[in-house]
Amino acid sequence: MVNLVLHCGARHVERRAIEQANTPAASETWVPVPHHRLLEQVETTLVASGMTVANEAHALWSDGLRYFGLLEVTNGQMHEDYGLVIGLRNSHDKSFPAAIAMGSSVFCCDNLAFSAEVTIARRHTRFIERDLPRIVHTAVGRLADMRGQQDERIRTYKETELSDPAAHDLVIRAVDANVLPVTQVPDVLSEWRTPSHEEFTVDGKTLWRFHNAMTHVWKGRNLAALPRRSQALHGLLDSVCSLAV
Repeated sequence: MVNLVLHCGARHVERRAIEQANTPAASETWVPVPHHRLLEQVETTLVASGMTVANEAHALWSDGLRYFGLLEVTNGQMHEDYGLVIGLRNSHDKSFPAAIAMGSSVFCCDNLAFSAEVTIARRHTRFIERDLPRIVHTAVGRLADMRGQQDERIRTYKETELSDPAAHDLVIRAVDANVLPVTQVPDVLSEWRTPSHEEFTVDGKTLWRFHNAMTHVWKGRNLAALPRRSQALHGLLDSVCSLAV
């Protein structure tokens, strides 16, 4: 899977490296979950929920203290232009909580965005290992419920036309919402006006085209912040097409 774009010292790793990543010693109030334990539990739960993991990619950074993984999954519902991905993140330096996110990956360009995220544990407490199967099962179940909402959102984006002035306004609103650094404004406008991939010119100027202009520019940027950033983008775009999901 090539849409796991690494950044800021992150390195693409094989599964063996995840298993070998050091897990810090627990304290009385903090019990870190091993990265591989989280990954294996999520995979087991996905399979039990009728999903098949078709592809995967993983990254470690900060000397293995932070982990981000992508699982491309299928459940019999296939789309021609995008696929379902599950994102995992975990940290052993308390920089962010263990969480699972649901997203989409666009086949033609590997653009990646997340529409929902479920926090597994804000604090790694003493019972996290015991409770992990139940917590992950609940999180995966919530994401499965949101799958239909994601499909409806993308369909609506494709059907919603967007004028150049409206697109320019959205870029400024994205900057105001900290979704887009001001330094990337020219890149997004260039991608909006002349997409790198012909597929995004076929239906004219739509919200889907704008969405992919944004996510194209994000590639290679802050990986750990991608779930929050892309969910905020969905909020902006949903307001344009009056989508209540």
